[in-house]
Amino acid sequence: MASPTAAPQRIALLAFPGVRAFDVSVINEVWGVDRTDRGVPPFELRRAATDRTPVPMRGGMSLTPDRTLGWLRRADLVVVPGLDDHLTPAPAPVLEALRHVHDRGTPIAALCGGAFTLSQAGLLDGRRAITHWNLTHLLREHHPRVTVVPDALFLHDDNMWTSAGTAAGIDLCLHLVRVTHGAEAAAAIARSMVTAPFRTGTQAQFIEHPTPRADRDADTLAAVRDYALAHLAEPHTVASLATRAGMSPRSFARHFQATTGTTPLHWLITQRVAAAQKLLELTDHPIPEVARRTGFGSEVTMRQHFAGHLATSPRDYRAAFRQPGGSSPIAR
Repeated sequence: MASPTAAPQRIALLAFPGVRAFDVSVINEVWGVDRTDRGVPPFELRRAATDRTPVPMRGGMSLTPDRTLGWLRRADLVVVPGLDDHLTPAPAPVLEALRHVHDRGTPIAALCGGAFTLSQAGLLDGRRAITHWNLTHLLREHHPRVTVVPDALFLHDDNMWTSAGTAAGIDLCLHLVRVTHGAEAAAAIARSMVTAPFRTGTQAQFIEHPTPRADRDADTLAAVRDYALAHLAEPHTVASLATRAGMSPRSFARHFQATTGTTPLHWLITQRVAAAQKLLELTDHPIPEVARRTGFGSEVTMRQHFAGHLATSPRDYRAAFRQPGGSSPIAR
């Protein structure tokens, strides 16, 4: 993880004919807008292609590259947009450049159908990948050496990230900001984009509400989630949350997963981790106090969940992302 005071992170948007305008817009919105006045670190976003000829996109739009593929050697992260036609063959120089990027150890993120481009380069052979739920069969059919995960928002394998379709690309881009620059930077970008600041990558891709009863259940469960977020320091169980919702624990768990795409306890833990990240970044509270305020109960428990969710410890996270000007330590 990089320090927020490090030099601007260099992001390469990889462009070639057939890339989706929506994904290009997401990448530009996350990394191409100067939000340093809101505490977001600076980024250097470049649009790289085989040459500087405008790249056509659907709907009469085009993207004008400002770098050629050679700039990928300088990038800290390469982002591959999805495709309008998911079987669009990428130009051979693009595939070769992606192989070199991966060989150098530079992270690569592919949004939606961008997984097909990484697969064409052979980079996903023997690895796990995700794409839009309606394209998983096509990815398996055309790239049988790829282990296609059927239902997730995004995932990571061997320094490569893939995401599901459309809005999941926003989730992945914000997650990449979060793991490099901290939760508050990602939250500031999300606020600017008026989007949810955090959805875990393992959440289901889509959620169905087939009946008015399901919509009423969703409203009830939303109120329960709001209560839990406002009282994170309190102990919560499936049974206690089910009582607040007026449901049996089994019915509550079933409806919760149908509504949110994840289990009550997994949702609660991810919210506690996210809250702890912000306290570690923005306050001087001792780590045991952060654990207490976010409902983990003990530093040991919080450390275990940080290891599972963020592959780091609370102390190392604070060392990497502590922002100047935080509150004073509270009394022990």
